[in-house]
Amino acid sequence: MGLDQDTAAQHDGSGLMDDDPQSSSDAWGGLEALPGHPLMWVLILSELVVFGAFLLTFSAARIGDPAGFANDQLHLDRVMGGINTLVLLTSGLLAVFAVRAIKKDAVLQCRAWLAGAAVLGIVFLIVKLIEYGTKIDVGIGLETSTFFTLYYLITGFHALHVVMGLGVLGIVAIWPNLTNIETGTAFWHMIDMVWVLVFPVIYLLR
Repeated sequence: MGLDQDTAAQHDGSGLMDDDPQSSSDAWGGLEALPGHPLMWVLILSELVVFGAFLLTFSAARIGDPAGFANDQLHLDRVMGGINTLVLLTSGLLAVFAVRAIKKDAVLQCRAWLAGAAVLGIVFLIVKLIEYGTKIDVGIGLETSTFFTLYYLITGFHALHVVMGLGVLGIVAIWPNLTNIETGTAFWHMIDMVWVLVFPVIYLLR
């Protein structure tokens, strides 16, 4: 009787997950195969679309005014932009180490790597604020030109995501299991990747 009851349970409403093991996979469209929670990847993909639209808008505006954009670009500090690129890439590397540590159940090491990644994220924000300050001091603001309107919007939007990423790293450091760490570091890597695209498009390409 016990076996019959178990078999019947697999065919009623409570046994649907057992009847269709693909249902969870189908619900996320394959995102469950990526590290971390699939919902984070939905967020990441949506954010990449937004940043992509920003960069396409910037590129289109540059085509319409190549001389003006080239002249305004001369006011950007490529050294500070390059430093921030190295800072974020190094921070992303520390996030990789955090994932490796939690896979070994080394919670303290994982938290230490996350703390290092977060500190470098703060360094990025400080450098960016210094860069903003030097421009504002010479009268370059949001309404100076189309170039600087888009510059402030894109880099400011990215800086906001760095702040959000710091919060995410702090949260997963409090509850450091593998899924949480992979979820948090996936968002952090998205921030790195976006900056790797933003830096050359705004600072270097002419």
